[in-house]
Amino acid sequence: MKVAYDAKRYYHNRTGLGNYSRTLVGDMQRLYGEEMDAVLYDAGALERTFSLGRRANEEGCELFHGLSNELPRDIVKAGIPSIVTMHDVAWRTFPDMYKPWDRAIYDWKYGWSAKHATHVVCISESTKRDVMRYYNIPEERISVIYQPVGSLFYEKDETSCGLRNADVTKRCFAPTITENYVLTVGSINSRKNLMGMVKALEMIPEKERPLLMVVGNGREYRQKVEEYIDQRGLRQWVQIESNIHDAETLKGLYANALCMLYPSFYEGFGLPVVEASLQRCPVITSNVSSLPEAAGPDALQVDPSKPEAIAEALHLLLTNKEERKSRGEAGWRYAMEHFRPEVLTKKMFELYERTAIKR
Repeated sequence: MKVAYDAKRYYHNRTGLGNYSRTLVGDMQRLYGEEMDAVLYDAGALERTFSLGRRANEEGCELFHGLSNELPRDIVKAGIPSIVTMHDVAWRTFPDMYKPWDRAIYDWKYGWSAKHATHVVCISESTKRDVMRYYNIPEERISVIYQPVGSLFYEKDETSCGLRNADVTKRCFAPTITENYVLTVGSINSRKNLMGMVKALEMIPEKERPLLMVVGNGREYRQKVEEYIDQRGLRQWVQIESNIHDAETLKGLYANALCMLYPSFYEGFGLPVVEASLQRCPVITSNVSSLPEAAGPDALQVDPSKPEAIAEALHLLLTNKEERKSRGEAGWRYAMEHFRPEVLTKKMFELYERTAIKR
């Protein structure tokens, strides 16, 4: 079977959509390399949008997979079956983050792709509900296949950088880090709710207050949060790291954190929650969108609009070592059961077999 992939983000995106593309294609090649040939198209903007379907068909591909919400506009005329992975519809569910013109473009590109794909893959049940709601896609044309996690996060630690040791963490990852830190990972924007985390941190008594380690970057919203941090005298308790991109470093940070904070207002899946759980790092996350699916029943789930609820959950984990350990172990078991690469890759490969044409 010859499968074409739109590989723009595979090659050019270092974060979420790029990680999804690289992990999925890598797992496919690792587990089913003898049964399928992956063709990665890094096409220019015009070809990618208007003629990549014809090219894939002419080159003998039996299936086209749009890895990041989008298919080429000629995919139906090209006569090749297609799958599109829909990661979220945040421009619909969280419209304040997007300019009107951007929302229109995303509907034109992504909404069209969902409607015209032979089959739609959603990375969570939550995203499936959103796609059905906003684009009227019949349920029988949608499969939920959770976002794959990089194989590194499943490996046992073999080097000192993976050990639960504060001095090792400081040496390997961040020279200013303290032993008692909580971690949050993701873009610094209003949807991710860093302001709510900072306000929750402020509610923790100073003698118990940990460092909040933020791995991510942003622009206007980050500036707004940093202004609040300075106004409230919280600078010594918040550290923002914008240049951490490799999975090994991130894995070590998860492993050594007291807990993971991820009280986002909306996610298509919530990959950092699973990555943290695989390192037995207890998780505090939201009780909305896909996050209960990603975190499992033993994570502390809170209303993201209430900093006091975030603070209460954080205080519980900071002051109770046994609670941290038990929730970390339970989260690890849940992640291992639901998100193993072999299981998710098999589901995708079986969908490929059902959807592809035979040449």
